[in-house]
Amino acid sequence: MVEQSGTRFGWASVMLIWAVAIAGCAIVGGLALAGQSDWFGDDSWLGLYGALGVVLAAAVIGTLVVQLATRRPEGFVGRVSASIGGAVVVVALAALLLAPFAAA
Repeated sequence: MVEQSGTRFGWASVMLIWAVAIAGCAIVGGLALAGQSDWFGDDSWLGLYGALGVVLAAAVIGTLVVQLATRRPEGFVGRVSASIGGAVVVVALAALLLAPFAAA
C-alpha cells in the first residue's frame, strides 16, 4: 500500500512540472502573439527561443526542487527523467508552434 501511495505522489509531482512548462510556454506564446518583443530582452528572432530556454531551465530546476522535497529515494531517477523529458517535449512543441512568430 505504501508503494502505491508513493507512486501516486510521484506522478503528481511529474505532472506539476509539466503544468509549469505548459504555463510558461503559454505566457511566452501570449507575449509573442501580442507582439511584445520588448519583454524578451532581444529584438532578434532568437529572443523568443531564449525565453523558451528560460522556461525549460525553470522546469529543470523546479524538477530537482520538487523531487528532492519528496524525500523518497525510490524511483528518483525515473521521476526526474519523466519530468524533464515531458518539459522538453512541451517546450519543443511550443517552439515549433511559435516558429512563424519568431521570424516576424
